[in-house]
Amino acid sequence: KLPYPVIPDIGGSWNILITGIGGTGVITVGALIGMAAHIEGKGSSVLDVTGLAQKNGSVMSHVRLAASPEQLSAVRIARGEADALIACDIVVAASAPALSRLRTSTRAVINDFVQPTSDFVREGNIDFGQQTMRRTLDSSVGGHAHFVNATGLAVALMGDSIATNLFMLGYAWQDGLVPLSLEAIEKAIELNGMAVEANKATFAWGRLAAFDKAAVETSAGPSMEQGGLHTTSLDQLIAMHKVELTKYQNAAYAAHYERVVRAAKEAEGRVLKSTSFTEAVARNLYKLMAYKDEYEVARLYSDAEFKRNLSAQFEDGYELQFHLAPPLLSKRDPSSGEPAKYTFGAWMLPLFGLLAHGKVLRGSWADPFGHTHERRIERKLIAEYEELVKSVASRLTAFNHDEAVQVANWPQMIRGYGHVKSRHLATAREALAKQLTAFESARVSPPGGGSGSSERKVAVAL
Repeated sequence: KLPYPVIPDIGGSWNILITGIGGTGVITVGALIGMAAHIEGKGSSVLDVTGLAQKNGSVMSHVRLAASPEQLSAVRIARGEADALIACDIVVAASAPALSRLRTSTRAVINDFVQPTSDFVREGNIDFGQQTMRRTLDSSVGGHAHFVNATGLAVALMGDSIATNLFMLGYAWQDGLVPLSLEAIEKAIELNGMAVEANKATFAWGRLAAFDKAAVETSAGPSMEQGGLHTTSLDQLIAMHKVELTKYQNAAYAAHYERVVRAAKEAEGRVLKSTSFTEAVARNLYKLMAYKDEYEVARLYSDAEFKRNLSAQFEDGYELQFHLAPPLLSKRDPSSGEPAKYTFGAWMLPLFGLLAHGKVLRGSWADPFGHTHERRIERKLIAEYEELVKSVASRLTAFNHDEAVQVANWPQMIRGYGHVKSRHLATAREALAKQLTAFESARVSPPGGGSGSSERKVAVAL
């Protein structure tokens, strides 16, 4: 019962630029628009520019519509000639090739959920600059951009991020960006023959979001994927990590974590009314203390939540396979020199349940996995980090506070598992040495003292 939108007048032609990433079904959106135009007897052309054929690689579809096929010649949208932008991925939409097609009269619907692109695999510290992209896109279309967390809403409502693109098409159509009838688009969905009812429902949710986004967000509820860090107070963060570390090991292990973090908070409180150093310690100490060893992997796989998530994601009849490189069994791959992985079936689940109870042996002389080089390094890192935090906290001032936060965040550079983690650790240690040099060289007070000292303290506090 949603109101019918004002369908735009095609005029000579109507150009829709669709942006997305490979492997998510974004090309289907252009195909559906093209089929719907054919059903209505209109002319259409769809040019998919996929670049490298890879999952998470950039994809742009140039969709051109006209009253008749004869009115279309070029298939590519010229520079500054896009009438509408359906940005299923904001990163691709903010790229130079996409921006060059826009003009201040372009109307845009943009999914502002930031999906890591293939570049993230090569550069884990990449900053996608979400707010900068939003400002750039909004400016490029003269303020005619509508932003919506389509991925978060689609996952919450339909259970799968693949629904994002049909959700965006529904939003764009209801917003008057697609000059085709509802009947033609729904007929195209039917002719596509894939998950027809689910796709119609997704399209309808997108329409409703364009009309009343608050109602859709309410329906999505707390399961909505936000696409960013959740706002959590320091006390909530500590409490959450204590719960997880108790599951990981025991209450004493969690209590030790809290003591270290509280000591950092006390030291920071004596210097500034800030918690950024303490928050960095809280996040990074937890990261190191909850390292994924054999017992933890077994606990997570045997946890009831894992089974609930499987049931929610897949219908009955799915098959489970686990790809593992058991440290005491795996041989080295002759080509890469790295531990080879083996495939195990669902029969591993009961064994995971048994292995999870072995966490009581973690770090003791009886721990069969604890004597490996990797596990010894992980336990050593915890102790090293605690000493590092204690040392930095004892010398913390208002003038080296920023550098102290950088030092406390050092473990964020340690990523991956096994040989991948070892490689990142070596790089991270080099970065830590530079961070410590910056911390040590940070001035205790500005030259000349006096009023300059107060000004510097105020600036840091702000």
